[in-house]
Amino acid sequence: MLSFLLLPLYTGVLETAGYGEISIIFSWFAIFNVLLAYGMETAFFRFYNKAEDRKKVVTTSLISIGATTLIFVIIALIFKDVIAHLTNIEVKYIHYAIYILALDALVIVPFAWLRANEQPMRYAVIKILNVSVNFGLNIFFLILLPKMVAENSNTLFSGLYKPNFELSYIFISNLIASAITLLLMLKLYLRQPYVFDKHLWVKMMKYGLPVLVAGIAFTINEVFDKILLSYLLPEAIAESEIGKYSACYKLAMFMTLFATAFRIGIEPFFFSHSSSQNPQKAYAQITNYFVILGSIILLGIVVFADLLKVLFVRDSSYWEAMSVVPLIVLAAFCLGIYHNLSVWYKVTDRTKFGAYISIAGAILTIIINFAFIPSFGYKASAVATLVAYATMMVLSYYYGKKYYPVPYNLRKIIFYLGVSILFSILSFYVFDRNLVIGILFLSIFLGIVYKLENDSLKQIFLKK
Repeated sequence: MLSFLLLPLYTGVLETAGYGEISIIFSWFAIFNVLLAYGMETAFFRFYNKAEDRKKVVTTSLISIGATTLIFVIIALIFKDVIAHLTNIEVKYIHYAIYILALDALVIVPFAWLRANEQPMRYAVIKILNVSVNFGLNIFFLILLPKMVAENSNTLFSGLYKPNFELSYIFISNLIASAITLLLMLKLYLRQPYVFDKHLWVKMMKYGLPVLVAGIAFTINEVFDKILLSYLLPEAIAESEIGKYSACYKLAMFMTLFATAFRIGIEPFFFSHSSSQNPQKAYAQITNYFVILGSIILLGIVVFADLLKVLFVRDSSYWEAMSVVPLIVLAAFCLGIYHNLSVWYKVTDRTKFGAYISIAGAILTIIINFAFIPSFGYKASAVATLVAYATMMVLSYYYGKKYYPVPYNLRKIIFYLGVSILFSILSFYVFDRNLVIGILFLSIFLGIVYKLENDSLKQIFLKK
């Protein structure tokens, strides 16, 4: 959500090359976030739900994350120059990155604890506060502060202002927001009588390490295209092209937000109901509703893409990459379906399959990008993302059917997904984003959903 809210701000303040640079840095952020979590969040859910002594799971997890984070900070500070050279990021930004990554790692277990204990309001308030602080500081540093100094150079805040300091301001905002979030979550750290169960930790690591591998592979699918673009495109245009691609990529955030919110809410449900009577039926029904809602969102984003770009991507120099939007939205939808299908390997402790599937997607991402970026630029990256996530979705369904059969209504899923994709292609590519025709397609699709799902919708929304 934060990156989406900041999109109109960054595209209004930064040139395409500047936004490209910040996109590359945040791509590295994503990779290190996964490394510092090393599957502990998912392992926490698994062992917390079935443990007799839940406090021991909490304290073992906190000690583990705390120790590895401290080791990371020490090693990263020692080798900061090497890291800067390997990633092509300036050392001054590396310092910010180290501390932001450490702060974010330390709240992984506390946030997982809130989810496992079904405290969505506190979870949401803290998350929204983090976004609000970060967003507010970005507005202050990038818009208000320069105006205040320009109008009166003797203002109280003139000492804070530095010209051409935009990227540093962005990281300072992130750092302050992360620090405040950790302070709000310290209660879980401070109230525990700490016990480290080595036997439990070994079991959690065995469960979590395949999730780490899957997470790294997933992150490669998600962000590595920007990094590869920086290496494979000519240096003179690389950052500018990445800026255009990254900005239009963000228009898929509506689908990503929906899929992420759905996953955050449903993942604890998968574990807590895994031992109930016939949980597969509930899993299938949940996936059906996800596909129906996702299909509507897919078509809606594609139909209103030109309106969204004006609202969120303020500078028209970024719009050159709008052709990739339907591909990225569909890719995000496939990823959301994959997360729903992945319940089978999580509840059966076959997390290694999650790693295998994500690795397959990562290999496809790397091969397609390496082969086609020199000729097709960021369009190759968009296609690679779609192919990777669609392949992961199909593989998860195939192996899930073999090891943990769930009675998905495949005919209904294919129908809604197929019609939504067809209408999206016609609206965006064939009729050249004509808004009237697009709205007509969306109306027809909504009518189909209402006709076929009317009884089910009444049962959900009119249920007492």
